[in-house]
Amino acid sequence: MSADLAARLAALPPTRVLYTDLDGTLLGPGGSLLHGPHGQPSAVAASAVVDALTAGLTVVPVSGRQRQQLQHDTRLLGLTDCIGEAGAVIQRDGKVAYAWGEAPRDLAETPHDALLASGAWGALQRAFPDDLALYEPWHRGREGSLLLRGRVDPAAADAVLAQAGCGWAQLIDNGEADGWPGRSVRAYHLLPRGVGKAETVAADVRARGLRPQEAVAVGDSPTDARLGEVVGLCAIVANGRGAGEGVVRLTQEMGAGVAELISAIVRDRDG
Repeated sequence: MSADLAARLAALPPTRVLYTDLDGTLLGPGGSLLHGPHGQPSAVAASAVVDALTAGLTVVPVSGRQRQQLQHDTRLLGLTDCIGEAGAVIQRDGKVAYAWGEAPRDLAETPHDALLASGAWGALQRAFPDDLALYEPWHRGREGSLLLRGRVDPAAADAVLAQAGCGWAQLIDNGEADGWPGRSVRAYHLLPRGVGKAETVAADVRARGLRPQEAVAVGDSPTDARLGEVVGLCAIVANGRGAGEGVVRLTQEMGAGVAELISAIVRDRDG
């Protein structure tokens, strides 16, 4: 455990809730909880989750995965609540809610369907027919966003959306992707403006009756690093990218990094 991490936690009240990204963070290669950063069998991450729950810490997965898949992941981890689709879908206390942001609510029953009904996705298809596509099969079953892959400039995509009268929507880069033979491509979330991991985590902290200083987050991307703006501390695992105010870099990768953070939180809570 780094001295910086210990010092930052010591300056905060006891942590009550931990928000954790899954892929590239808590989970190892291939999305496995039981493999370490280099593909070796490992129970380090699983044991860390057990330690967190034993200490009375609430653990909430925050992921780009769609809700039904994330519900299964959450149940297998022994958890109950989760935030999916990069902040667009929230499950808390057995209830499901959507983060609408600036999306008009009179177009459809879900933000996902509003993005289709408004023509937002159609406008992007016409503008980038050879460079942007639905991310098969992971786009299926979504309720709050569209998951895409390809290679486009998000700023150029946002300009297309604005010209199509869908300026309330935005394209968010979610990092490297695969499945497009012969091309280096990236994954993107098509989301309503005002929706994201940071916005939804901030709202979730308030809904739990907690102060931001009582929450900690961990992830592996610049999007995850934004959580440092809305919680007491955000940690980035050693294999990740991202920095900013309230962000600390862990010394270990993936699940081992999350274990490093949980160990520090539990030690701080125990005084």
